[in-house]
Amino acid sequence: MMKKPLLVIAAGGTGGHMFPAQALAEVMLRKGWRVKLTTDARGARYTGGFPHSTEIEQVSSATFARGGALAKLLVPFRILGGVLSAVVKLRRDRPEVVVGFGGYPTIPAMGAAWALGLPRMIHEQNGVLGRVNRLFAPRVDAVACGTWPTDLPEGVEGVHVGNPVRGVVLERTGSGYIAPGDYPMSVLVIGGSQGARILSETVPGAIASLPPEILRNVRVSHQAREEDCERVAAFYADHDIAADVQPFFHDVPARMSEAQLVISRSGASSVADISVIGRPSILIPFAAATGDHQTANAQGLVDAGAAIRIPESKLSIASLGEQIALILGDPQGASQMARAALSVGKPEATQNLVALVEMLASKEE
Repeated sequence: MMKKPLLVIAAGGTGGHMFPAQALAEVMLRKGWRVKLTTDARGARYTGGFPHSTEIEQVSSATFARGGALAKLLVPFRILGGVLSAVVKLRRDRPEVVVGFGGYPTIPAMGAAWALGLPRMIHEQNGVLGRVNRLFAPRVDAVACGTWPTDLPEGVEGVHVGNPVRGVVLERTGSGYIAPGDYPMSVLVIGGSQGARILSETVPGAIASLPPEILRNVRVSHQAREEDCERVAAFYADHDIAADVQPFFHDVPARMSEAQLVISRSGASSVADISVIGRPSILIPFAAATGDHQTANAQGLVDAGAAIRIPESKLSIASLGEQIALILGDPQGASQMARAALSVGKPEATQNLVALVEMLASKEE
């Protein structure tokens, strides 16, 4: 029996890294490959969505961003230890290709793949390379870019593949949009773990400020940080607004396809989902994102007339309420925004990435 080719995927612990990694794993497994995912404890929270046949390996991640002075001092040693351990594993497994999706937990696998001269590539979701991807960009065989144009180091060429979306999102590509009207309307609020708080502070008040003829029809699905859930739910209840408030929705694609409007941070995977499903959106870039990459992520939807972008510095209950009312009060305009979002979507992104992986694997043969 022929041995199945092995793909090693390394991804950091946020949805932005894990969702495209999951999309690639789904297709490669269907094509008869073995897939091994290496991630950290934060990333392990997202592995429930991966196909069961994915081999999952948890690595200890070291980052300069958290911890005290001693912890920061130990980071290089922990990283080196992780790389050496990965060298032993990769030498044993001899994967055909290693793909990194960014984040500190990708350092061991990508560092080991570089040391062993294995075919390797990175995928960058955002318009600005993250720290780890910037480090590896000149040391890989291919740099796949999710957002275009991507700001790349000098001498590094990127391939625009788009941001892969999971199968559950792909199933809803271009699902029919019901324009706002005098009937129940759904607003989906998603914020990414780091950036959800500001949405919890502004969205409920903005929705409560809507004109009564719009407000009476609004139903809200609001993803909030665990510590904010109770307060946010209580606000909606006090204002007689039907709302489902949870720290994490496992069915975001379903909720998005039913929504008349999405209010979101402009993380790369959220932007990809919004454009593949095709929904009007109000995007609030996370101001603390590396290199302000969330502003760049939103650009395509904004330029197409599919999204309204509000910088954090301009975000208030009044400014947000005004934009929500504009979209929900204009059925024709909202339908046009939904169509414009679809024009930006790249549902073929996963297949583009798969083709790159297969090309790297064939070079090795």
